[in-house]
Amino acid sequence: MPASSTNPPRQPTGAESALTALRACGVSHVFGIPGGASLALYEALGSVPGLRHFLTRHEQGAGHAACGYAQASGRLGVCFATSGPGATNLVTALMDAHMDSVPVLALTGQVGSGQLGTDAFQETDICSIVSPVTKFTSEVTTASDVEAAVHEAVGRAISGRPGPVLLSITKDALAGTVGTPRPRRPIRAPRPADPAAVSSAVDLLLAASRPVLYVGGGAVKAAAAEPLRALAEYLHVPVAATLMAQGVFPSGHRLYLGMPGMHGTVPAVAALQRADLILAVGARFDDRVTGELDGFAPHARIVQIEIDARELSRKRVADVELHADCALALSALLDEARRRRRDDTPPDQSDWWNLICDWRARYPLGSTENESVLTAPYVLRRLAVLTGGPRAIYTAGVGQHQMWAAQLLTHHTPRTFLTSGGAGTMGYAIPAALGAQAAYPDADVWAIDGDGCFQMTNQELATCVHEQLPIKVAVINNSTLGMVRQWQDLFYEGHIQQVDLDTRDGPTSPDITALALAYGCAAERVTRREDVDRAIMAASAVRDRPAVLEFVVPRTDMVWPMVPAGVSNDEILIARGLRPRF
Repeated sequence: MPASSTNPPRQPTGAESALTALRACGVSHVFGIPGGASLALYEALGSVPGLRHFLTRHEQGAGHAACGYAQASGRLGVCFATSGPGATNLVTALMDAHMDSVPVLALTGQVGSGQLGTDAFQETDICSIVSPVTKFTSEVTTASDVEAAVHEAVGRAISGRPGPVLLSITKDALAGTVGTPRPRRPIRAPRPADPAAVSSAVDLLLAASRPVLYVGGGAVKAAAAEPLRALAEYLHVPVAATLMAQGVFPSGHRLYLGMPGMHGTVPAVAALQRADLILAVGARFDDRVTGELDGFAPHARIVQIEIDARELSRKRVADVELHADCALALSALLDEARRRRRDDTPPDQSDWWNLICDWRARYPLGSTENESVLTAPYVLRRLAVLTGGPRAIYTAGVGQHQMWAAQLLTHHTPRTFLTSGGAGTMGYAIPAALGAQAAYPDADVWAIDGDGCFQMTNQELATCVHEQLPIKVAVINNSTLGMVRQWQDLFYEGHIQQVDLDTRDGPTSPDITALALAYGCAAERVTRREDVDRAIMAASAVRDRPAVLEFVVPRTDMVWPMVPAGVSNDEILIARGLRPRF
């Protein structure tokens, strides 16, 4: 009898190996839109179990959804796009992730390797375009290199200071079969703190009479909430958490001062200005926090904890630099402080706390409202009461509604308030809510949006309807680009130019409630204060599709407090022309 022949096992394609590598890295959710250069990738989706793909309506939406997924879950967010305009539509979302240190992998198709550099249809050098706003980019041209490239990209995205990466894979590399794969690079372990620097930092902490913990988004990325709270409580140090760090320290805690910076609380701003020691935890001294840098915390010594060595002493020279993972550094500081306290008695800080309590009493957050008018702060306060809880996640667009949300919602745990900080990207809220809801299907996810932001990415409501993602959207409709209008009113002699989105002489354009209904959402327009609670509770009860609430509010309301751009934080205003004393 003739010898039986056996067929060799089929070798995977580059696309299959890319998806298998993603699954091996723990990826289960992907957001994207297919196109000609990425068709092999989508063909492979059917052969790699465990990956759920969400078909967004715009590539920017896919990028923001991946970002929202990553911010809410702490896991890698992944988005797909085709070559050319598909890839370039991701640029804003990648820039957003880069500014806020969010781990996102963009996997984009590319024309065939033999066509590179020929201006082929939908060819663009996407690696060069996004290199300034990513941690790492690579163009892969052979199938055998795909698996290792994916593992390396994932490692780069999640290690050290997290951030976005992009892989551009040519059509032939995706469609071709894999030969001998190249080896993978290992992922770096978290960086511990240097003991000598820890000792020096504790020297300063124990000697300070007016210390403040200034906490940034890096503390969230490092999962540092527990050691942060333990250190603050042990040393009885007040805490100010930035926009990107909301929830890393409980907003109702007795040590919490609120958010610092341009629209921060008076106690947080004043405490940083009068501090004699600032322990900066994963914070980069952003201009929206410091105001005019030379006038920021003029009497304070600085201890800075930072995973990214490039940020150490970059804007404010630190007296002690801790180049380390925030969680590991805070734990080391706490251990050293506990060891020292056997011999050292901490200084009496009663005068400091008396001053802070006085600021809290004299300058509470909020303003007196006309109870006959529906206002944005009233809506946000009611949302905080009616929706706050362990299942609640909030996303916010950019503008006045973002600041009111940061100020007035309650933030008890990390990764429950997601927004665009460094980039300030309008249109972030709805696709980010999509990603957060995908990560946590049972959570109550609320997108706080403005009418201007809503008109930039509302098409992702269609994705949410299709995928039965029951996000809730609270649109603060003041018929204007409110934050820009506020600046024009305050700093451009009241010359209001090109910000009002309708004339108030007829129906809003577009009719937001009608548009939401057209997408298949539940929707309601609210114009009276007495209807707010009922509308919020009704929207919360919708579980099979998105629910959109349009709150019609005055266009002239302003966000207070406010530090005008380019001046010292000492110039903070609590109303037009009214400056607090501290």
